[in-house]
This record gives sequence, C-alpha cells and structure tokens, in this order.
Amino acid sequence: MEAARVGSTLVLAMVFGLASAQDKGAAKAGGPSDPQIAGIVVAANQIDIDAGKVAKSRSKNKEVDKFAQQMITDHTAVNKQASDLVKKLGVKPEESDTSKSLKSDAKQAEARLKGLKGAEFDRAYAENEVAYHQKVLDAIDKVLLPSASNAELKDLLTKVRPAIAAHLDHAKMIVSQLEKGK
Repeated sequence: MEAARVGSTLVLAMVFGLASAQDKGAAKAGGPSDPQIAGIVVAANQIDIDAGKVAKSRSKNKEVDKFAQQMITDHTAVNKQASDLVKKLGVKPEESDTSKSLKSDAKQAEARLKGLKGAEFDRAYAENEVAYHQKVLDAIDKVLLPSASNAELKDLLTKVRPAIAAHLDHAKMIVSQLEKGK
C-alpha cells in the first residue's frame, strides 16, 4: 500500500507539472502568447474540476468531499471568468505544448485515481492537490504572469493567485489530517 501511495504521488506530481520544459524555454524567449496562456488556464482549471468530480464520486471522507466540491466550484468560476475575458478581448484560447500535455496526462492520472479506494484514494487525491496547486502557483509566477501581455489577462491571473495559494494550504491541511488519522 505504501508503494502504491508513493507511486501514485510521483505519477500525479509529474503529470500535473504545468511549466513544461518547452514552456520554460518559451518564457525565456518571450513565453507563451496570451491565447496560449488562456488555453493553459482553461486546461488547468478543467483538470482540477475533473479531479474534484472523481473525488466526489469516490471519497467517503467528509473533508475530502468538501474540498473536492470547493475545487469544482472555484475552478469552474475561474474558467467562467477566463472565458468571459477571452470573449471580451476577442481572443480564442490556443493549444500549447503545456495544455496538450496537461489534457493527455490528466486522462492517465484520472484513470490512476479511479483505481484507488478508501483512504488510499483520499491520500493520493489530497497529495496530488498539494503538488498540483504548487505547480500552478509556480507556473503563474514564473511563466504565465511574466508572459502575459494583456493587462486584463495579467489582472485575472493576479486575482486568482491568492485563491490558488489558499487551495494549496487547504490541501496541505487535509494531507496532515489524513496522516494523523492513520
């Protein structure tokens, strides 16, 4: 069981790495375009919405269930804001290496999560949320904000950052609670 836990954590942490090597290189050479940033934002939010739905359907833990619902609600709201903004700006979100990789890898991660049950699932989901939200914060700080050229897009990223940080802290608290509940 411990090997499965460690394995699932490593797989999920790798799967949800937002700033791929290509995008890190792109950030140095001008970074992703605003339409690509919008595509990354939409993909990243949808991935957490989908993971939250899996958690809602599989977890029996009250705190994990509440957290999953919060992820669904909050990330749906961010996607709506992003969608409204791109419509207002007349920008269509574009695929990038990162958004394509996120979508592809998320399918594998979802299948992995669906293979877990009970406390093992709860730990894997919560640990994934910690790793995922840390990667999202890193991507916002190191790739997305420095690359965004549109002030309104940059403002949206700046406004959602504290919520992502709060999600990270909440996920860390859940991991700690689950570890104490062993």
